[in-house]
Amino acid sequence: MTAYKLRIAHLYGDLMNTYGDYGNVIALTYYAKQIGVTVDYHLVSLHDAFKAADYDFVLFGGGQDYEESVTAKDLPGKSAEIKAYIEQGGSLLAVCGGFQLLGRTMEFADGKVIDGIGVMSHHTVNLNSPELKDGMRGKRLIGNIEIKNNENGETYHGFENHQGRTFLGEGEKALGHVISGNGNNGDDQTEGVIYRQVYGTYFHGPILTRNGNLAKRILKNALSKRYPEIDWQDKLAAIPTESF
Repeated sequence: MTAYKLRIAHLYGDLMNTYGDYGNVIALTYYAKQIGVTVDYHLVSLHDAFKAADYDFVLFGGGQDYEESVTAKDLPGKSAEIKAYIEQGGSLLAVCGGFQLLGRTMEFADGKVIDGIGVMSHHTVNLNSPELKDGMRGKRLIGNIEIKNNENGETYHGFENHQGRTFLGEGEKALGHVISGNGNNGDDQTEGVIYRQVYGTYFHGPILTRNGNLAKRILKNALSKRYPEIDWQDKLAAIPTESF
């Protein structure tokens, strides 16, 4: 009998895990086990090598400004392999600070601007940026949020808590459009990003524990790339989808 395995890299999970983003790994493991897939988890942190070919799913969570600044100094050494992983169709979930650092630039609350690794085209400003509409300037975006993905019809629920405001760039589309809450920047009604098989979001909760439909979608993408001969959609459809 063939043994199927999902190889997970958790980027900077010891630094970028402020909101319990590891729960997304738990959610994927929960569904994977039900369809006979084992999970091989690896923490990839400061000074560790990251090789695109070694993983089927990558989680890049969120952190506070200090942890993000430390991470940003180490990331350039991994950027070429992260870019290769993304462009080759690797599945990745980036939450909050991880989402921001994959883009071009990000601005901290104190106005300091640092470079992301630029493997995606979005950029992030702070809550006082002149890019924002007057009514959205100067306040942190906190609270429950609900969005809808108009392409697949799915709705997602979560909790947002961020001062950074992200604007999507060329080749990127939103994970969903805001039904209630604020989203990426409070102005354009977008939340998160989809680029190839990358999903970025400001949702905490964590997002995959609260939204089994998205967890199963990401799991299907990851497994289909490694084991294309298997109908993972059919296997996942046979187990319950849990959302709350």
